[in-house]
This record gives sequence, C-alpha cells and structure tokens, in this order.
Amino acid sequence: MKLLFDHHLSPSLTARLADLFPHSSHVWHVHLHDADDSAIWLYAREHGFTVVSKDADFLDLSIRLGAPPKLIWLRIDNWTTAEIEEMLRANSVSIAALEDDAERAILALHRHRRNR
Repeated sequence: MKLLFDHHLSPSLTARLADLFPHSSHVWHVHLHDADDSAIWLYAREHGFTVVSKDADFLDLSIRLGAPPKLIWLRIDNWTTAEIEEMLRANSVSIAALEDDAERAILALHRHRRNR
C-alpha cells in the first residue's frame, strides 16, 4: 500500500515508515503542498495512493466522491512525528487490510495520548 501524507503531517514519515509502506510519498514531494484538497484527492486517485490526513475535509471528500482513493483519517491533535509513526506502526495490519476491503473506504484512527 502506498500512502500519501497530507501537508499537516511531516514529510519525514515517508522515510520513517518505508519498511512498512514503501513507495509512499508526501504532498511536498509531489509538489502539491499548496494544492487544495480536491487536487490532492485526484492525484491520489490517479497514482494509486491512500491518503493519510488529520483534516476532516478529506473525510468529506471521501464521502462525497467515494473511493478510490481510500482514506486513513488520523483523529489526533498536535502529536509529534514519532507519536504519529508509532500509531501508524501499531495499526499497520488494519491499514494493510483497508486496501483489500471492498466495503470500506475510510479507516479512522484515534487514541488518547499517553501521559508523559
């Protein structure tokens, strides 16, 4: 599964998660960092990506336009990149299963931050 990370997420996630999700990218890497959400959605559709975002606007696009692409919606606030990486790693089986699930287009991930 190829993931396309939205601009609210660190571009470093592509390298940090390359062992689980090779060939993933970030909107910055494909020159879409200033693009609107619809343009990102269409790019993901045309290039076989699953969108990863914290932005509820992508949820609206998914409901309105349907899949592909599929959406991993991170229901989190201001987490560090390491915390986001940990969350995606912990849910890698569910993320991989989304690709083959004909019934589901959205995977919402949420969890409360552990006390530090």
